[in-house]
Amino acid sequence: MEKLLVEGGRTLRGQVRISGAKNSAVALIPATILANSPVTIEGLPNISDITILKNLLEEIGGKVEQSGRDITVDPSSMISMPLPNGKVKKLRASYYFMGAMLGRFKKAVIGLPGGCNLGPRPIDQHIKGFEALGAKVTNEQGAVYLRADELKGARIYLDVVSVGATINIMLAAVKATGKTIIENAAKEPEIIDVATLLTSMGAKIKGAGTDVIRIEGVENLSGCQHTIIPDRIEAGTYTIIAAATGEEVIIDNVIPTHLESLIAKLREMGVNIDVDDDQLIIRGNRKLKSVDIKTLVYPGFPTDLQQPFTALLTQAEGTGIVTDTIYSARFKHIDELRRMNADIKVEGSSAVIGGPVKLEGAKVRASDLRAGAALIAAGLMAEGVTEIAGLEHIDRGYEDLTDKLIQLGAKVWREKMTEEEAEQFQNS
Repeated sequence: MEKLLVEGGRTLRGQVRISGAKNSAVALIPATILANSPVTIEGLPNISDITILKNLLEEIGGKVEQSGRDITVDPSSMISMPLPNGKVKKLRASYYFMGAMLGRFKKAVIGLPGGCNLGPRPIDQHIKGFEALGAKVTNEQGAVYLRADELKGARIYLDVVSVGATINIMLAAVKATGKTIIENAAKEPEIIDVATLLTSMGAKIKGAGTDVIRIEGVENLSGCQHTIIPDRIEAGTYTIIAAATGEEVIIDNVIPTHLESLIAKLREMGVNIDVDDDQLIIRGNRKLKSVDIKTLVYPGFPTDLQQPFTALLTQAEGTGIVTDTIYSARFKHIDELRRMNADIKVEGSSAVIGGPVKLEGAKVRASDLRAGAALIAAGLMAEGVTEIAGLEHIDRGYEDLTDKLIQLGAKVWREKMTEEEAEQFQNS
């Protein structure tokens, strides 16, 4: 096992290029199952989640070729093989195999998904959608069994706005007979990205990016070439780090409209941000003013940026309140930030952050992907060296993190844990 060491107190400057969107990639790859000929996806991030998804495609008979950040999937020889456990358990987004395999084979057996533990994130809206399309859904021995004689278009109202359910229903509906209407659909850019891929394959989808998506089922979908969108959460993470520790940092390969809520809040804090066509230029400000944020579905403030933003607020003058309306359990990073001398208390689904404080390097652990990003941001702001365990979470979502930070002038490096440290980490 490895740990990441971060030496704080350095001023960052330079340029960093953002990778392809992790939250798109984990849906685009399962979507290739629906085609009858090879699909090429360009610009995928080099992260562990992608490797797991590629292996799952190969398990069900797909042929996957990789060239750098591009993969080509030939789904023609895939079979409806059960995926009850194993790799499926390692990431939550494996649930997209449900919609894709149901859409193609009219049946699937998928283990209940794993990934970051962020409290209860039920898949009831996914199941509601599958049942509306005509599938019988049962839970047997820890796996979800999906069976349908035929999938028929339906009008489906999501009780809760859910990115996962919106995409999964789209995957199941594109080859169903007739018209499907998804109401109260999520609007995230990743949904538009998946709809763009499916449309290139021959699907008929209207309204992606709005709260009503209309799908006219087609009999066949064929291969195509698709370039993934940039990762708005990775871009946001580096933007937050630059706001805290940067002199002048250029974030390259971004779609600025995807980050409007973050940019607005950073400007409110006093951060100088210039927006170009596909770049952000951030000039840090050592006198930040505190703000309140509330996470909301897109285009609101993203829950995936709440944790790194909390770290930034420790350096701002005054008291800031962070409220997470999406995942109530997403405050596991708070205890770790307190180890670094942060002044934070949790009240229900809100964290109250006092600042500015001098953060101090400490031994901390990442409990999930974005908590890891928060601890790295805090380590860069702190005095001394911060040791971060739990890198398997961070490697799930940030490509070449160490190299990108070094490129900006940070001092970060990885070391193997001692046997004693690894044992303590696994038992804690």
